[in-house]
Amino acid sequence: MKLDTIAVLGGGPGGLYAARLLKRSHPGAEVTVYEQGVPDKTFGFGVGLASRTQRNLRLADEESLDSIVAASHGHEMSMRVGDSEVRLAHGELLAIGRATLLSVLQKHAEAAGVELRFGERRAVSELDADLIVAADGISSATRTDLAEEFGPEIAEGEGLYLWCGTDFALPRAIFTPVTTEHGTFVAHAYPYAADRSTFLIETDEQTWRRAGFDVSTRETPNGDSDQRSLGYLQEAFSETLQGNRLIGNRTKWLRFRTIRCRRWHTRNVVLLGDAAHTAHYSIGSGTKLAMEDAIALDRAVLAAGGLDDALAAYEAERRPAVEHLQSIAERSMAWWDSFPERLSMPVEQLMVAYMTRAGKVPVDRFAESAPQVAVPGLAAFGGVGADEVPCPASITEWILGRPLTAGGRRFPGRTAPEALRTAAGTLPVEISVRPWSPEAAELIAGLPPASAYWLTGPGDREATLDRLDLGERIRRATGALLVADVPAGLRAVAAGALASERVDLVAFTG
Repeated sequence: MKLDTIAVLGGGPGGLYAARLLKRSHPGAEVTVYEQGVPDKTFGFGVGLASRTQRNLRLADEESLDSIVAASHGHEMSMRVGDSEVRLAHGELLAIGRATLLSVLQKHAEAAGVELRFGERRAVSELDADLIVAADGISSATRTDLAEEFGPEIAEGEGLYLWCGTDFALPRAIFTPVTTEHGTFVAHAYPYAADRSTFLIETDEQTWRRAGFDVSTRETPNGDSDQRSLGYLQEAFSETLQGNRLIGNRTKWLRFRTIRCRRWHTRNVVLLGDAAHTAHYSIGSGTKLAMEDAIALDRAVLAAGGLDDALAAYEAERRPAVEHLQSIAERSMAWWDSFPERLSMPVEQLMVAYMTRAGKVPVDRFAESAPQVAVPGLAAFGGVGADEVPCPASITEWILGRPLTAGGRRFPGRTAPEALRTAAGTLPVEISVRPWSPEAAELIAGLPPASAYWLTGPGDREATLDRLDLGERIRRATGALLVADVPAGLRAVAAGALASERVDLVAFTG
């Protein structure tokens, strides 16, 4: 397919990367990026690039990836609760300043022959191009202008968060809570340069209001940072900050917006990155998704005989991967929203819960990759010494075999006896609602008293994960014994839920 003109709306990582790839694949085409901002000013601090993302970028364009890696900052992960901290080596986890990343991608786009036009806001109706790539971000004007064709759905999270930074490099990425007189705040922080770190801080709405941040948010002019919140949080996280200050960049409290679109393309216009979809920041996905979208779009345009087929192929390839990641991100978001409820766990067990929170990392794999963290965490779950935790290959069955005493009953293992299903005091509950929906809250509030709740429902993976997540909410709200049906093929998922105290017992079905 021959393209003479390609217009890219938005000069973020996804737009710049798409422009470079498309220009390399179509050297005779005029490729122009329109960015309403200016090169030396950008919103945000650092962004992360996991090892798998790096591999995908290397396969697509090794030259630009080498430049990105050279300008990046490697680090480990850690979690600290009070005086207890655990560290986790994380392979090739890198972070890079957003401004630095944009500078690298701008240079590589221009080197490929892309024209960059800054300070120019363009609408689709103003452009005459064979292909228009709308990479204009989470507040995409293109998506809004063509809403009837793209069919966007936007859902807001319950918690609130703000992005800020600090002018020193943390020794490693850290997840850490701080409880003040108003409630608990949780920081996700990581270094992205020798003298810079990103600080993302989140909290629940009640804590946010008690601290007066609803007022400071309203009183902060658009384009400014909420200095009252920054001062408060700088003091609250003074130990982690080691006396350094928090820096704002149009920093205000937000609710995360999960964006889904019925369609990603119409006529010669295609959405890319946050314009088409978002996934919660706790899985570090925004830049990754946008740049991997660019790879798939370039590949589809290069292979197809016509533009309609190319854009359909792009969406067909990317939508399943994006929707899968959005599902994981939704669970991760809910886990962090309820993070303060788990602070009674030993930090090693909390890290096990964190790694298995979305059903993506099996507990045995985590035990194999990070035994120095997983073994103490599993020992805390099992009430044994670390030397009694078996090798990773046996972890799943060991967890399922741990005895439990609860409500005056003793169970020899974590597989519920069938007689318990119909025993006096056991209430069967069929789950057909999402675990964080208003309907779930109504279900929990309306549960009759019982000594045990036995959750049932469909046997697919997503429904099972929903049951386990809702089980944790019911367990914490009622203090009752919690049993969940789990398909026999998801034994490792069941083990992770047990070790993380989402449920007390499981019953295998099918």
